[in-house]
Amino acid sequence: MNTGIHITSEIGPLRKVVLHRPGKELENLMPDYLERLLFDDIPYLQEAQREHDAFADCLRQCGAEVVYLTDLVVQSLTDETVRQELLEQFLDEADIQDPRARGLLTDYFSAMSEREMVAAMMAGVRKQQLQVSDRAKLGDFLSLGSGDYPFLVDPMPNLYFTRDPFAAIGTGVSIHKMHTKTRNRETLFGKFIFKYHPEYKNAPRWYDRGQTSSLEGGDILILSPQVLAVGISQRTHEDSIDQLAATVLSESKTFRKLLAFDIPKTRSFMHLDTVFTMVDRDKFTVHPNILSAITVYVMELDERGQVKIRQEDGKLEDILKEHLELDQVTLIPCGQGSEIDAAREQWNDGSNTLAVAPGEVVVYSRNYVTNRLLEDHGVKIHTIPSAELSRGRGGPRCMSMPLWREDP
Repeated sequence: MNTGIHITSEIGPLRKVVLHRPGKELENLMPDYLERLLFDDIPYLQEAQREHDAFADCLRQCGAEVVYLTDLVVQSLTDETVRQELLEQFLDEADIQDPRARGLLTDYFSAMSEREMVAAMMAGVRKQQLQVSDRAKLGDFLSLGSGDYPFLVDPMPNLYFTRDPFAAIGTGVSIHKMHTKTRNRETLFGKFIFKYHPEYKNAPRWYDRGQTSSLEGGDILILSPQVLAVGISQRTHEDSIDQLAATVLSESKTFRKLLAFDIPKTRSFMHLDTVFTMVDRDKFTVHPNILSAITVYVMELDERGQVKIRQEDGKLEDILKEHLELDQVTLIPCGQGSEIDAAREQWNDGSNTLAVAPGEVVVYSRNYVTNRLLEDHGVKIHTIPSAELSRGRGGPRCMSMPLWREDP
């Protein structure tokens, strides 16, 4: 059965990828609420869109079909019943409990086309956007709240990081429970795509958003058709990896081993793909701080079909050589090993590369030290601007979710 998904590596020629073009959700960022919405700064929307369009054009020129998250959600609303299901669940997860407020929001969204409704859900709803008739009841006005907080529904400014809410693995998908409440609503769109979209509704589920512990796509790397890597990180809990391993190793047709990397639980090491990414069969970009030693837990099935685990401690290079059965591995340190350059470029996702083919990657132009080092190691680079996009603390890999790669 064709599930519309085929991902057996990080480096196979990229043929289809999901992006989200930043929208009005970025214009609903405010200094007082940046921490709540997981942003450090406020991007300028028009420039962020120009940069994102350059990213999409770059991927197309490299042979990939770009599909947009909004389009996939709209195409999944196959009838009025599905549309109402999305609206009801969206309001539930936005924690709209007041019946009057819920009624006002239902009327607000119901007056829109499918595309307008999905875009408005993503953007969030300002209290001032809801019109209350002057003949309404006093309770209708009070239902909008009398506090200073300006939103009835929070925006979703992190949506342009499509890597995290769900992940294509093999021929299936994991739909995630995110670490923060702010981002967990994003996975609702993935639920509807993989439940109702004509092209993707048959994809097997390796993990679902109803689980109790967090798992995020930035922690998942497909190192080969047999080996999956997952980070035990600030955003991904070990219980989630246990569940993912049990499902993928027993039900997928290719994966035989999951490597759980124990990485620091800090913002600068938010996900595994901020620590290292694969750029060629035997080349990886890495955060310099993990070059000395790292702990990995090797998860495989025993003869009874149960997951068995063993701990390995050692250098990243040796671990990758062993489990990928390589004679040699080249680690390319972000910032060329300079403490200052590495810190600056890591902050702007110098290690967060997106491979479009073996030995060919998309990178932010601003990380010129790391980019030069990649070229010195024979890696072809495509640079994109990122003055505004990088304010969200994510790079080209974070901003993309591949759905189809050729086998490398």
